[in-house]
Amino acid sequence: MASLPPNRNVHSADVSSGSPQSRTRPAPTGTPTRTPARGRAKQAADTAPDPAAAEEAGSRTLRRGLQLLDAVLAGGQEGVRVVDLCRTARLERATVYRLLATLIDSGYVVQQGRFRYLPGARAAALASKPASGLPNMAVRLQPVLARISAASGDAAFAVVREGPLSHCIARQVGTHPVQVLVIQVGTQQPLGVGAAGLALLAALPDAQVAAITTANAPRLHAYGGMTPERMDILVRATRERGWSVIGNHATRGVLAVGMAVRNAGGEPVAAISVASTLARMPRERQQLIARTIRESLQALPWEDA
Repeated sequence: MASLPPNRNVHSADVSSGSPQSRTRPAPTGTPTRTPARGRAKQAADTAPDPAAAEEAGSRTLRRGLQLLDAVLAGGQEGVRVVDLCRTARLERATVYRLLATLIDSGYVVQQGRFRYLPGARAAALASKPASGLPNMAVRLQPVLARISAASGDAAFAVVREGPLSHCIARQVGTHPVQVLVIQVGTQQPLGVGAAGLALLAALPDAQVAAITTANAPRLHAYGGMTPERMDILVRATRERGWSVIGNHATRGVLAVGMAVRNAGGEPVAAISVASTLARMPRERQQLIARTIRESLQALPWEDA
């Protein structure tokens, strides 16, 4: 009879796992897992910043900062509130504060009190620097005013922008017995309440228009009950028409026609208007005066500007 093999202990691991060759041993703890070179390159590419996206984000931040600076400049020495900046720029308060902090650090904006911001020293210095080679605007436009006034018989005016205001720099009296001298040289008023100022306001970018209207809002009512909403309507109408017309706001019983003056680069640098009584300003005559202003400005040389 065959003898039985000697007894040995049978472990459960031997039964379940089979032969030693078939058992799978786990990797020792702490052994680093190697990523193939191709995988490492792809992972680096996925985490690297996108240059185009970064450039777009930088451009967007710059545009927002310049928009806020325009709004602060439009507020002049009265300053502009944070809530108005948020409304004008359509930005969240946190974003406005962050951009203002950069402008303050750079010297372009200063804070007054808790909530108002004014142009800083660097912004004021830039605004005060005369453009090299640009002749005196009043001297340049005086012959144009004389031509327009002679053709219409009414008074003609030239204004430039100073922050949120218009500033009359020249005036030409006409030959008609009744002259409507609504403003004189040196007069300042909110940009947009007069025909020349309205034409100049409408020629500016939307962001500047919004900033100027917001800055002038507290004093608009004194000009014939003007409101920011009414001003927006007049700006849109001026852009569609190509010239401005406004009456009974700065002076009752008066209507004026205006047009922006653009330099050789197409930038608005001034505006001209003609004012008269309502009786002398029917629609056909408004159109005639606008055409006279346009033709007179087309003859104005800007090569040396």
